[in-house]
Order: sequence, then C-alpha cells, then structure tokens
Amino acid sequence: MYIFFTLTTAVLYSLAAMAQYLQLVNKSHPGKFSTPNWTVKFFALSAIFAHTIILQFSLHLDLGINLSLLNTGSLVSWLVSLVLLISSLRQKVDNLFIAVFPMAALVLVLQIMFAHPEPKPYALGVISHILLSILAYSIFTLAAFQAILLQLQNNALKNNIGGGFLNSLPPLQTMERLLFEMLWTGFILLSASLISGFIFVEDIFEQHLVHKSFLSLVSWCIFAILLFGRIFWGWRGHKAIHWTIGGFLSLMLGFFGSKLVLQLLQ
Repeated sequence: MYIFFTLTTAVLYSLAAMAQYLQLVNKSHPGKFSTPNWTVKFFALSAIFAHTIILQFSLHLDLGINLSLLNTGSLVSWLVSLVLLISSLRQKVDNLFIAVFPMAALVLVLQIMFAHPEPKPYALGVISHILLSILAYSIFTLAAFQAILLQLQNNALKNNIGGGFLNSLPPLQTMERLLFEMLWTGFILLSASLISGFIFVEDIFEQHLVHKSFLSLVSWCIFAILLFGRIFWGWRGHKAIHWTIGGFLSLMLGFFGSKLVLQLLQ
C-alpha cells in the first residue's frame, strides 16, 4: 500500500509538470495542446498533499526520526515544491514546475527502490538546526533553478532568440529581483542554521560532520560576497548567476556529500 501510494504521488507530480509544459507549448502554438488552467495547480496540490502523508510515515519511526539520504531528499523536494507552489500564487514562477516536480517524482521512486532507514533520537535543539538547514537548502535550490532560467533568458536576449518559453518569463529585471529575494531568504536561513549548529551540535567538527560544516561555511561566504557585491557594486547578470550556482553546488556537496559517502560507499 505504501509503495502504491508513493508511486501515485510521483505520477501526480509528473502530471503537474506535464500540464505546465502543455500550457507552455500552447503559448507557442495556440489551440494545439490546450489544458485548463486549473489542472496544474490541482495536480500539484494533490501531489504535495499526498507527499505530506508519505513524510509523516517515513520520517517518524519507532526508534526516532529517519533522516537517511533519500528520506532527506524527499523532505527537501517536498519543501521546494510547496514553496514554489505558494510563490506561484503571487509571482510568475510557474515554469519552474517543469523542472522541480519531476525531481520530486524521481526522488520518491528512488526512495522506494533504495530505502535505507536511519532512525535516530534527536534533541530539540538539533532538530531545529536540521529544519533550518533543510529550509535554507530548499530555498537555495529554487534560487539555483531561477539562476539557470536567468542564464537562458540572458543568452536569448543577447542572441535575439525568442520563443514561447522565453516569452512566458517575466522581464529580466523582475527575474533578477526574484533571484535576490530567494538569495536573501536562503542566506538568513543558512546563517540561522550555522548559528544553531554551533550552539546545539556538540560534534560539529568531528570527522563525520567536518566536510558538511566546512562546505556550509564556504557556501555562506560565497553568498555573503554575492549579496555584498549586489549592495555595493550592483552585481547582476552573469556574475550573480555564476556565484549563485557556485554557492549552491558547495552547499549541495555539504548537505548530501557526507550522507552519500557514509550510506552508499561504505
């Protein structure tokens, strides 16, 4: 039953992404692939609701909280999808559904195939640190997708390339503003995560956590420099995109790298 419910959730995510893609295609070829506007939000909301139920069962086990590699990935993909869906109600970020929802579906399928529960009892302070870390990573994941879209838009404008996808994006200035809103939100959450880690995690620089701690600090420095450059030197365009991607990759290695080594390579 759990496997069937998880696969159904993955299908709902895929249907939401497909419905958004068909709407995008319909803008280039009106009437060719017409789908009702409500279908994307309906499938997305249904998938996120079902995903919430799955996390209730997969996170809380008898021996503690399960934060294995894939279960953490499932939690991140759920949070990214939820934040994106809420953001789409006030900002034109719907095209990110095409990338984010298949990612969530893939993680759910992998979770079924390679589930490796790691339940552990965590103190309240450590749980707050973990939640802040996951929130920060989720926001920076959206920022990375936004930076990629911004790069595509920059290249299209530079080479005078048009199309339904590019035409459906907000103006370049709006895209940059959305990117830096995400970066500021993620930076504040990452700062809070690092502070809580130093306070509540006793072995934060022990061997099994030192890589995560170091790369998280590197990411914090990268994003701090980028935001500092934005304020004082007006950094934008390719420079903002490259620093965003660099900071995200460092954070991704820190967030999942240690779990990957400990869980899959041992």
